[in-house]
Amino acid sequence: MAKKQPQDDLDTETTIANMNVEGFRWYDPSRNSNGKGKNQNQMPKVTRKEYWAMVRGAFAAMLPLFMVILGVGAFLYLLIWLWIGI
Repeated sequence: MAKKQPQDDLDTETTIANMNVEGFRWYDPSRNSNGKGKNQNQMPKVTRKEYWAMVRGAFAAMLPLFMVILGVGAFLYLLIWLWIGI
């Protein structure tokens, strides 16, 4: 007789992530967890004003990194100019 294995309390069969992903062989398009159907990946309609506000926000987020890159480039140019010029 085989010994009875104690039940693992860690396995609660709780789903952490939705594994119904397009491209997997078990993909079922009729089964959606949020119930929105096929149109869940469509972009929401935005007005022209909202669009340009998003573009300005993206540029404002990139500006500090761009300024750091320009500053480091200028500093390196100055170091090279001093090293070769002297």
